[in-house]
Amino acid sequence: MFRFILLDLLLHAYIALRLLPAMPGGRWASGVTLAVIAASAGLLPVGLGARRVRRQPLSDRLAFAGLFAAGGFSSLFVLTLIRDVLLVAGLLLPAAPWSNGSYAELRRLTAAGVPVLAVLFTIVGFFNARRRARVRRVDVPIARLPDALHGFTIVQVSDLHVGPTIKRGYVDAVVDAVNALRPDLIAVTGDLVDGSVRDLAAHTLPLQRMAARHGAYFVTGNHEYYSGAHGWIAELRRLGLRVLLNEHVVLDHEGERVVLAGVTDYGAHRFDAAHASDPGRSVAGAPADAVRVLLAHQPRSAFEAERAGFHLQLSGHTHGGQFLPWNFFVRLQQPFTAGLHRLGELWVYVSRGTGYWGPPKRLGAPSEITYLRLVPA
Repeated sequence: MFRFILLDLLLHAYIALRLLPAMPGGRWASGVTLAVIAASAGLLPVGLGARRVRRQPLSDRLAFAGLFAAGGFSSLFVLTLIRDVLLVAGLLLPAAPWSNGSYAELRRLTAAGVPVLAVLFTIVGFFNARRRARVRRVDVPIARLPDALHGFTIVQVSDLHVGPTIKRGYVDAVVDAVNALRPDLIAVTGDLVDGSVRDLAAHTLPLQRMAARHGAYFVTGNHEYYSGAHGWIAELRRLGLRVLLNEHVVLDHEGERVVLAGVTDYGAHRFDAAHASDPGRSVAGAPADAVRVLLAHQPRSAFEAERAGFHLQLSGHTHGGQFLPWNFFVRLQQPFTAGLHRLGELWVYVSRGTGYWGPPKRLGAPSEITYLRLVPA
């Protein structure tokens, strides 16, 4: 905790030293900017330590304040870095353009612009995150798709992250939206929770209302393992969801078969060796001539899924980056960031997530409830 606080103070000191000396508007503008920076510096450790507070709703309120500040700090820090890059670039240009004092003006304008944009991005991102995820409709072309499966529908919910800031009201709204779509199948692709069954069971209760022709299915994400995966597997089964742990079911739809398989999270073996993710094992013994769909929390399961002969993989995990500029960095860990992609004979759809993780902020990566329809290629 001490190291975190020290780093927190150093990063906020950097922001203050870069912005305040050039801030236009006199003491009033500098004072407001300093207050914003100080509030951010103070709230970040509060959010980090909120889980140590057992009293509710105080713990969740502290977490919310700290996470909101984290979203604001992210924009403030990144914009300060961008400003410094622009200023360095200005210095490297020939001296003549700055002889009239325009470089000093650039320093003043950008110093004022950084906190203004950071606050704007944080507020817009907050409203984007807190509104109910919108329905995103996607057609997936499948080669040699049987006529009876034309228009087969799957609604995907992913990365809901029920926890300190996402509660029962939001889950209720998501379940209502999912049921209104009347899908053939519901897929919940992991990272459903951020907390224990004891703390969050009341908030996941609406999931028992999920209704689809062939039922609702769940696969674990990395956050289930942080939160006690075995407890959550038992709880979700109690709520009526079928949990697929490196296994499959064969669905009969209008006389044709769909193989629906699910794997544990890509990194589950670090928590339980028996839960090592295995797409090949998940489809062992399945009919070879059926359409094969895999639920896998992380997109990087796709390489094994393609070798195992799946036609479609549904994943989440990335949040599409959640907010700028982090969407540009997701590809450093995952092969796909968001949307529909092709890998050999496999289609991979990556949801941007139905909730959010950490800061209540979405910017450039809207949340989604995904309505997927199988169509002939």
